[in-house]
Amino acid sequence: MTSPQRQPGLLLSLIPLLFLIGLLALNIYLFKDGATAGPNQLALAAAAALAAIIGLTVLKIDYKQMEEKMIQAIGLSLQAVLILLVVGMLIGFWILSGVVPSMIYYGIQIVNPAWFLPVTTLICCLVSIATGSSWSTGGTVGIALMGIGEAIGMPKEMVAGAVISGAYFGDKLSPLSDTTNLAPAMAGTDLFTHVRYMLYTTIPSIIISLILFTIVGFNYSAGALDTAQITILTDALDKNFWISPLSFLLPALVIFLVAKKVSALPALFLGAIAGALLAFVTQQDLFARLTGESFTLLGAWKKTIEIGYGGFKIETGVATIDSLLSRGGMASMLNTVWLILMAMTFGGIMEMTGMLGRIAEAILKMVRGTASLITATIASCITINVTAADQYLAIVVPGRMFRGAYQKAGLAPENLSRTLEDAGTLTSVLVPWNTCGAYFAGVLGVSTFAYAPWAFFNLLNPIVAIVIANLGWKIRKLKA
Repeated sequence: MTSPQRQPGLLLSLIPLLFLIGLLALNIYLFKDGATAGPNQLALAAAAALAAIIGLTVLKIDYKQMEEKMIQAIGLSLQAVLILLVVGMLIGFWILSGVVPSMIYYGIQIVNPAWFLPVTTLICCLVSIATGSSWSTGGTVGIALMGIGEAIGMPKEMVAGAVISGAYFGDKLSPLSDTTNLAPAMAGTDLFTHVRYMLYTTIPSIIISLILFTIVGFNYSAGALDTAQITILTDALDKNFWISPLSFLLPALVIFLVAKKVSALPALFLGAIAGALLAFVTQQDLFARLTGESFTLLGAWKKTIEIGYGGFKIETGVATIDSLLSRGGMASMLNTVWLILMAMTFGGIMEMTGMLGRIAEAILKMVRGTASLITATIASCITINVTAADQYLAIVVPGRMFRGAYQKAGLAPENLSRTLEDAGTLTSVLVPWNTCGAYFAGVLGVSTFAYAPWAFFNLLNPIVAIVIANLGWKIRKLKA
């Protein structure tokens, strides 16, 4: 006869989490930026094993139940994994076809480095509002903006922070976004009431972010490329790639498809295939240089397959161009895929054993009034993002847990839905092992801990939400 499952205490529930944090800190100390290339994945596996041992020995949970939950949690991340692999292929094909080189070619001639960071943020704001997807924004225009920023001498972690800030602004506000629809469903309000109510925390946060990016940008404007440097880069691009404004039609196609509610995965896949087909038409000279023989369809097909899985590699004689454009391929995303799988394993076990819920309950017990209720909701969302490693769970679990508390406090449900987005959606990308943090680190080529201090919008929005709650401004009450 199987022993009944015991309920974990708070101290017991914190043990796997504290163990994980300790291992991650040690990895950062020992491996620096290389921590996400294997050490952090092993840390998550070790923490998951510890949580499972506690579940087996102390909480008396059957291993099969935990295994099923692990597999279920991994299943939730499979869409993210597939998108990552497709984006890796897309990057390689868009470089091969001249899409990314063309964007860099025109961008470094037009962009003023002093204004590059705020302009990058605004571009990503517009694209993500149109598409409702931070991931699609990062995987299309974000890639090109990263290349332009690196070409003009802007630190890549700052550019990544600007891309992410803009991408998540639109993801948070667009009616097309899945999280924007999920949050009001969890809280019990309607979509457009939720979007309007979010403006009170979102607009101040993006304005402050743009001001900060402008200040930072002006500090780096002295490092702008001179005319001679620009000429060297543009000549190298023009010599090796087909450069044309027509190549902008490919990212426009992907943005259009996502805006028309085509799922991100097929939209990005079509964009990648279109890039490969474009390369066959426009890049025959490049294929000849890459293969070392005259252009043939069979040789070009073989090279395209190699780029799709292994990434694009080129030697132009200009180190900056070689560094910018030697990237992509499905294989480049495998470390990120591994990270996501291990993170979801840890999160699944923490949820199955009840330790995740116990931590959330402890946060709820600290509530004393409206401001502390909103602060506790934010803390819970961040905790779920760290432990369960998925932004959807960071909206669903606190949404279910706090809905009754908001009603009991006489607060309209849009207070909860707004707070779920202010913290659940926006902080997910700041956690290296969260699906969102892993995705953007993989796509943009910058570690999460490197770009996190520069993702001003994502850092500021939860703080603005807490400040507004403490001021009692725009806290809507339930109608009598």
